[in-house]
Amino acid sequence: MLLVYGIGLLIAGLFLINAIFSYQSKHIDPAFWTTIWFQVKMIPLFFAANVMIGFGIKYNYKSTGSLTFALSLSKGFEIFIVVLMGYLFLKEVPTWKTWVGLSLVIGGFVITRLK
Repeated sequence: MLLVYGIGLLIAGLFLINAIFSYQSKHIDPAFWTTIWFQVKMIPLFFAANVMIGFGIKYNYKSTGSLTFALSLSKGFEIFIVVLMGYLFLKEVPTWKTWVGLSLVIGGFVITRLK
């Protein structure tokens, strides 16, 4: 059950952080003070996302016993979420190279779990 909680927290935290940065790149003027003001307003959301990611990694580590796997899993989710955010905010359609890269990451998860 910890693995399910860990994966859920990881996905929620990574989705939140990447959504904030995607929104900023699309809708916030890149001027210095505008960006600083937006980042200051987002501090509570960044805090919540960091807590979710931290507990997600902790729960995944406790359930699998491998920190390498827990961190690799979080990177895999982050790559997938970045591709999703690119599509949602910037309408970037993933190419075949993107899918090959994601397949390599997933293959890496499988390899790390082999004994």
